[in-house]
Amino acid sequence: MRTVVERSMLGQAWTVVTYSDKDSKSDSADNLLQQILIGRGITDMAAMENFLNPCIKEYMPDPSVLNDIDHAAKIIADSILNNDKIAIYGDYDVDGITSTAIFVKYLRSLGADVIWHLPTREGEGYGLNMAAIDEIAAQGGKLIITVDCGISGNDEVLHAKALGLKVVVTDHHSPDSVLPEADAVVNPKRTDDNSKLDYLAGVGVAFLTLVALRRELRGRNLSSDMDQRIKDTNLMNYLDLVALGTICDTMPLIGLNRAFVATGLKILGLRNNLGLRTLMDIAGIKKPSVYAAGFAIGPRLNAAGRLDSAAPALELLLTDNPLIANDLAQKLHQMNQDRVDIQNAIMVSAGDIAQKCCDAGCCSLFVCGDNWHGGVMGIIAGRLKDKYNLPSCVATRCDGVINGSGRSIPGVDLGKIIHDALALGILSEGGGHAAAAGFSLSAENEQRFCNFLEQSVKEQLNGEKPSCEIVADAEIDAGSATLKLVNKLNALEPFGQGNPEPLFILNGASLRFATTMGHGSHLRGSFVTSSGTQLAFVGFNLVGTPVGDFLLDDANTNTTIKVLGKLKENEYNGRTTVQLVLEDIAV
Repeated sequence: MRTVVERSMLGQAWTVVTYSDKDSKSDSADNLLQQILIGRGITDMAAMENFLNPCIKEYMPDPSVLNDIDHAAKIIADSILNNDKIAIYGDYDVDGITSTAIFVKYLRSLGADVIWHLPTREGEGYGLNMAAIDEIAAQGGKLIITVDCGISGNDEVLHAKALGLKVVVTDHHSPDSVLPEADAVVNPKRTDDNSKLDYLAGVGVAFLTLVALRRELRGRNLSSDMDQRIKDTNLMNYLDLVALGTICDTMPLIGLNRAFVATGLKILGLRNNLGLRTLMDIAGIKKPSVYAAGFAIGPRLNAAGRLDSAAPALELLLTDNPLIANDLAQKLHQMNQDRVDIQNAIMVSAGDIAQKCCDAGCCSLFVCGDNWHGGVMGIIAGRLKDKYNLPSCVATRCDGVINGSGRSIPGVDLGKIIHDALALGILSEGGGHAAAAGFSLSAENEQRFCNFLEQSVKEQLNGEKPSCEIVADAEIDAGSATLKLVNKLNALEPFGQGNPEPLFILNGASLRFATTMGHGSHLRGSFVTSSGTQLAFVGFNLVGTPVGDFLLDDANTNTTIKVLGKLKENEYNGRTTVQLVLEDIAV
């Protein structure tokens, strides 16, 4: 790494990946693309080719690499062929909803007797619960398949077994020291699993389980009707749902996930799922993308589970009735707006508490309020994490119980902290992965957990405050920011967690003009490059910051500066040009 700017207008250090290649300073589009790939650990030509052209055929593993998956497939196949009632038990977020949807859709396509259950966030909480298991048994269920949950449900699994049910767990969350005594446990985070697929979302694990199930069934002596049903159902058609769950659970878009999302977005573009098509139309989405999935489709599907029950979201993904689809999509759209209103109201109070923690020099944030709506805790935690660059936990206190969600930064495994606190009895419930987690505790343990969180974060950071260092993919002359370069960079899509949009440091940019836009919190303007070309820019939420103050001051017109940002296509009045999404500047 090479430091380019010690301290920017926003107080950040800018560094850039360095290269030993003699052409490393070339600003040619082809060379920059190769540099970015090398900087992301993709060094040989074959790996580069696979990365730039992600396809399921190249990335899809033999499902058997996952421990216990073949046994799980046999159990599920037996239940299908015995005409047993099978219950799919999911979660209330997009990952859990899509995981449930692909299992229900596939088993129903085979003629299986399938029911499903999604817990309510406020009433039941995350994961398996005794009352729901009792209800499944009362309905005649013989097999429970968990998706995106179950790995921490030791007592609940034992309860289901005592009632005579079989249990297959499929999950991607970190397990406790002892696995549940289910009939099969499929989780790439098992300590004895060597698949190297621990980056999968719950829906990715569920999809691979269905692939293993299909193979298991095709090896059986089937009726002609069942054989035809299997042939008529193409699992690839479910990859739009797999992509949604993977994106919305902020899983790294590398390896198999990259292939899932790249292929899944193409399938989403075919608009074959009636519910998704209807929701996309209501949300005004014309072209599927990671951004559209994560910031338009996902929040609307999530809204139901955040405010009440996730059932309407799942029903939308399963329905084939246009009238029902429209009603459900409209309901989700309105619920999402209600969610935004609730979130914004809580964010004001949460932000004040977080600022006090930050002023006190904390390495983590724990923000808790009385009777806040639990459905927006994760969103607010994410906002605080982004603003302060600190691991953030946000919780609501009600009737002596605290329930919350956390979001973390690179270098801090929040899932481990939650599991450690659970093992010590600080928390009553908890689970998650490195970047996100959920938890519950008694109000009397609030300060104890706050102290434990702070100490654990400090230990993981070796006693140092999280760095405000920004790592750019390349440093180039502003005149090299062309449409040709942007088009070349598009080969790196889909962008997301683990594969972010390329970030550039641009030299030789002189301010031409800047003005506010939107509701006055955003900027637009243009720079003049050293070659005399103009480079338009937009800057979001920069008004009121040192960057905004500098750019809006007429005295700084024609001042040459360094700029940090991402390059995008901008289409206006039928003309496509390159535009910089400005993030920071340095003089």
